[in-house]
Amino acid sequence: MRASLVFLVVLFVLAFFPSLPSLPGLPYLRGAVSAQVPPTPPASSRAPVYTYRIVQTYPHDADAFTQGLEYLDGFLYEGTGWNGRSSIRKVKFETGDVVQQRAVGREHFGEGITLWNDDLIELTYTSQVAFVYDRKTFVPKKTFSYVGEGWGLTHDATNLIMSDGSAELRFLDPATFRERRRITVIDGGVPIKYLNELEFVKGEIYANIWMTDFIARIDPATGRVTGWIDLRGLLLGHQPDGNAVLNGIAYDAAGDRLFVTGKLWPRLFEIKLVRRP
Repeated sequence: MRASLVFLVVLFVLAFFPSLPSLPGLPYLRGAVSAQVPPTPPASSRAPVYTYRIVQTYPHDADAFTQGLEYLDGFLYEGTGWNGRSSIRKVKFETGDVVQQRAVGREHFGEGITLWNDDLIELTYTSQVAFVYDRKTFVPKKTFSYVGEGWGLTHDATNLIMSDGSAELRFLDPATFRERRRITVIDGGVPIKYLNELEFVKGEIYANIWMTDFIARIDPATGRVTGWIDLRGLLLGHQPDGNAVLNGIAYDAAGDRLFVTGKLWPRLFEIKLVRRP
């Protein structure tokens, strides 16, 4: 009974005060509804499950509320969140040192990022605006508008790919941000909601499922989940707060290296996938 009452109170707060996460010192209240996240993978799933082998561990800024992660030419590019703390960064991943940084206006909650040609593109949570920066200098170049929330961002050879917290992924024109198509991500007949940070890896979309330790591998043509990556136990020995969830995938295509981290995590992990028998 108490749990039900608490959940109703949280829903009331979220309904009437949707901007509460922008207030300094308050918890990221959407995490309070994590109990409503459906089981991952769904019981009807027949997709293969992969675990992991840790190849290397690197330092990561434990104050970084990681929303987007990209690898290019030996550096990580990272987008962080929270109003008043959001930023885009270039990071020397071996040491965790931030070598370049630009703050985002405190009226915006920074979200996913991706690198497209010479640009770095960043979503915002509820501002319905995407910022385009020069990748080398971080100087702002232009903005795009979109409808709804911005969560994760990646790209294939011709499209930007965006998540908004639902079970749908939008494929966007990189030059105009206009929507070209969208897919619904489904496994075992179940729509997979809370798609968050994204990465395009070997022809598949990898998506963190928010408030879980799972990454979905998604066929970009159909939306079908082709596999699950189970990262439970990755951050052993650390007791983060409820907001410090898995969120951050970066792929080094040249070196075939996969990196993962989370919001407020003190470590970045290079992993290899191991198929579960």
